[in-house]
Amino acid sequence: MIQLSKRYNDKLECLLCPHLCKLSEGKTGICGVRKNTGEKIELITYNVLSGYALDPVEKKPLYHFFPGHSILSIGSFGCNMKCDFCQNYHISQKVPESLIPEVNITKIIKDALSVENNIGIAFTYNEPIIWFEYMRDVAEIAEKEGLYTVMVSNGYVNAEPLAEITEFIDAFNIDLKAFNNTFYRKLTGAELEPVKNSLKQIAKSEKHLEITTLIIPGQNDDEKEMELQSEWIAGELGKSVPFHLSRYYPTYKRDNPSTSDELLKKLFEIASKNLDYVYLGNSHSNIGQNTSCPQCGTRVTIRSGYRTKLENLDNEGKCTRCGNLIYKNFTFS
Repeated sequence: MIQLSKRYNDKLECLLCPHLCKLSEGKTGICGVRKNTGEKIELITYNVLSGYALDPVEKKPLYHFFPGHSILSIGSFGCNMKCDFCQNYHISQKVPESLIPEVNITKIIKDALSVENNIGIAFTYNEPIIWFEYMRDVAEIAEKEGLYTVMVSNGYVNAEPLAEITEFIDAFNIDLKAFNNTFYRKLTGAELEPVKNSLKQIAKSEKHLEITTLIIPGQNDDEKEMELQSEWIAGELGKSVPFHLSRYYPTYKRDNPSTSDELLKKLFEIASKNLDYVYLGNSHSNIGQNTSCPQCGTRVTIRSGYRTKLENLDNEGKCTRCGNLIYKNFTFS
């Protein structure tokens, strides 16, 4: 296992994420869950769950990773960002009032295997990067049982830990919260560049990758910025990386108005000029839901909410009209 901390004078420095928190004995880092216990930095949420549910894989959102299937989703509490618009602030920014009674790893694996049409386990709800040791231990057993693993994350992690994560996680949805560092500094307490580096590292690992941006009116909705962001994704990660634009609702400390359908549609059109697969989330719009082959235009997937209907695909996830590969990770439900 990689080194996740080192001695820094009379403190311990956490090496997991770019914050590099330097902790006195008894103190926890920005994430709230990694604590200097004297000799090492320990994860205090190992086997502590706040969320445990069977979800459509599309809810993560992952639209190109075994579409139409389910995934067992688990989460804990804590986060290494301090987003003032956090949609899950009740578990990311504080200890939940109630936690799920202890569920051991054996039960998680058993539950995942017992559900028909379930592909595996997703680490989600709060930030899974800070749950590193637990996530690794669950994933290693899951792999032996033929289960896939998914990480829904902000991508704020150092390169060495991420290299190990890409060894045991099969698919990622990373929040690229904006494409300007001012947004990251003011609204999240973090930096943009490490997230961009993480995205490039995941893409290079050839693990499945999708990206989500929550559009907040007046904060990250600039049309030129979206043009630059989608161009960067296409150029650095690949134009076939699915990109989700999600509607924001006022919550936690931020009261900007909800994202309008008109704004989402405009940004969708801009991103679609550079990317093959752009989707709209939390939207009432009837655009940005289905999947069509980027080569011949044949519709291959119809989505309504989280209901998914596959069509015009062969058993390998290729378009039956032109043979273009749409879904690398695919099986008919």
